[in-house]
Amino acid sequence: MAPRLQLEKVAWRWVETVRPEEIGQEHVELAYRVNLPACMMGACRRNCKGNPNCLVGIGEQAWLGDIDENAFHNIDDPNSERRDKNTFVGLTNLGATCYVNTFLQVWFHNLELRRTHFLREHRNITLNYEPESICEHLQYLFALLQNSNRKYIDPSGLVKALGLDTRQQQDAQEFSKLFLSLLEVTLSKQKNPNMQNVIQRQFCGQFSYVTVCNHCGRSSARPSRFYELELNIQGHKNLTECVTEFLKEEKLDGDNRYYCENCLSKQSATRRIKLHSLPPTLNLQLMRFVFDRQTGHKKKLNTFICFPEQLDMGSFCVYELSAVLIHRGISAYSGHYIAHVKDACTGDWYKFNDEEIEKMEGKKLQLGIEEDIAEPVKSPTRKPKCNKGYHCSRNAYMLVYKIQEEQNLDPSKNNIKLPAFLQKLVDQDNHKFEEWCNEMADMRQQSVNKGKAKHEEVKKLYKLLPTKDGELYEFIPLEWLKKWLDDSTQCMFHNYVL
Repeated sequence: MAPRLQLEKVAWRWVETVRPEEIGQEHVELAYRVNLPACMMGACRRNCKGNPNCLVGIGEQAWLGDIDENAFHNIDDPNSERRDKNTFVGLTNLGATCYVNTFLQVWFHNLELRRTHFLREHRNITLNYEPESICEHLQYLFALLQNSNRKYIDPSGLVKALGLDTRQQQDAQEFSKLFLSLLEVTLSKQKNPNMQNVIQRQFCGQFSYVTVCNHCGRSSARPSRFYELELNIQGHKNLTECVTEFLKEEKLDGDNRYYCENCLSKQSATRRIKLHSLPPTLNLQLMRFVFDRQTGHKKKLNTFICFPEQLDMGSFCVYELSAVLIHRGISAYSGHYIAHVKDACTGDWYKFNDEEIEKMEGKKLQLGIEEDIAEPVKSPTRKPKCNKGYHCSRNAYMLVYKIQEEQNLDPSKNNIKLPAFLQKLVDQDNHKFEEWCNEMADMRQQSVNKGKAKHEEVKKLYKLLPTKDGELYEFIPLEWLKKWLDDSTQCMFHNYVL
């Protein structure tokens, strides 16, 4: 197409020779270029400002070019919801239940707990079976986590059975204690003896509070069971210091004097904790959330703590690190929980973040910068350097260690087979999932086919828009064209003559 300035000159050239009283229709048409031939495809890069009949560059390339099927639908590929081979299953965050999801993943990866839980007695399985008790919900959840075809599953059944508020985040450490206690009481009523004491076998240890009177030297011991050790981290740099303080001797004097049954009076004394037995799974609660007397609320301690991959508990045993639970954020009442868990079958480390699961490279725990660095605080501290075999975090609030001798990385020996009734339930859910996938795929394809048909119609329309040899045509109303393109109303193309 000729440049715009040249078109302007040609269109108004007649004014130099035609007097005002002689101006006619043909002069007006020349001035406003009414009868200029339409620009053909390839003649212009974009719509010409000098030619009102140029329709090049009004969006035809999006229709005449290659077809992008994703432009014809807003339905995600249902296969993106499908579990990949040799991967684990995630858990949906119901609003503020990430702390629940982290513990569920940790407990699922306790093979003895999972295996024993599958032995629980069951009711008759019907087509519309729904778990009722908390144990039934956990049993079904574990079965889905093991054999579901889904990429992630919904734990709302268990959360509802526990009566948890999905709108407000709860104390994660308190939840762990209460849930294991509730589970122990419930399982103790089972007929199968293996189920009755599985919580004790896995998590329960014993210690005594040993008190010695300074006056007469009498020693008294008060035995106690524990399912986790609560370790103070304030003022400490590593796990060894925390354990040492937990076991250190405490002086009882002044108003805190001890009543000695031998002296029959209050006397100064010393008290310490003496360990008697440690469980196969040792839960170490790092007391990162503490009560602030000045504010009357809990606060989070952003203290860096170094901890080893191998924990030597002296004459008891040597433990291997199997899970690290992380709290992101600076507040005790908000933030986000994730879990790093070691696969007992392969030795690989995984990061469980609700629906998303990430496998770490090289069978190594990688906490990552997002877990170790909290939001800016008034007195930020540098992350200390860790020796080989150690890790450091300011957001770890629970460490899970397992006895080293129990680590068996032979997948065949650690294979847990679902009982027939549980596999039937999983098969039913997988069938529903496959039906949903097929339905979504059909809807997606229908949308694509409809879009392709519309694409072909628009291509025909664009081919008709340029006129030949100055032939006249009628413009299509813009509003009609919009309705026709988005198919919001039924529009008949032949109502408009081109």
